Amino acid sequence: MGVGEGKSIGEWYGPNTVAQVLKKLALFDEWNSLAVYVSMDNTVVIEDIRKMCRHHPYNWSTAQGSSHTHQSAWSRCRDTSEQTSAWRPLLLIVPLRLGINQINPVYIDAFKECFKMPQSLGALGGKPNNAYYFIGFSGDELIYLDPHTTQTFVDTEETGTVQDQTYHCQKNPNRMKILNLDPSVALGFFCKEEADFDNWCKTVEKVGKANISQYATSGRGVLT
Repeated sequence: MGVGEGKSIGEWYGPNTVAQVLKKLALFDEWNSLAVYVSMDNTVVIEDIRKMCRHHPYNWSTAQGSSHTHQSAWSRCRDTSEQTSAWRPLLLIVPLRLGINQINPVYIDAFKECFKMPQSLGALGGKPNNAYYFIGFSGDELIYLDPHTTQTFVDTEETGTVQDQTYHCQKNPNRMKILNLDPSVALGFFCKEEADFDNWCKTVEKVGKANISQYATSGRGVLT
């Protein structure tokens, strides 16, 4: 997948590249019921998302007569409510550039507000050759996890159950000054239901208006 994005084996992936790879993986996974949308040019097209999330992918594993094991795995991956729902769960990724060589301070308040949203999955980012997963903030510091630890492979089909201990970061959270963060980041949001997405749209609009008003009254210009 990385080669398709112009990356060689062992090369570091930036937040936008990771987002594009996740999108491709979701499309190629025949068991996946998750809709992955990556915004382009800082723009989220609401109607495109609604159209994508209301369209359910074809069940290739059933149509092609896959083995009983594969069909069982498919049924485990999809909750009954999701099969009958008119909305596919949405993973929304928004790659952003919050400055040129370093983060522009005018973006900090809006960036922190994103972590407060109930749909937030955090953010991908870090510094050159240091990729982190940011899960929140405290004051002017970001709280992050460093998941770069080799862990045991899990065979999900051997026993029919998944032991997910190795899917979690074993290291303690760390902190980083927001202004030390590379300006290239990717925000993640999860909307299980359409109502979650509607609420996210309203919240983002509200945050955007609040920050535009703040920048205009402070004389620092308008965030677009």
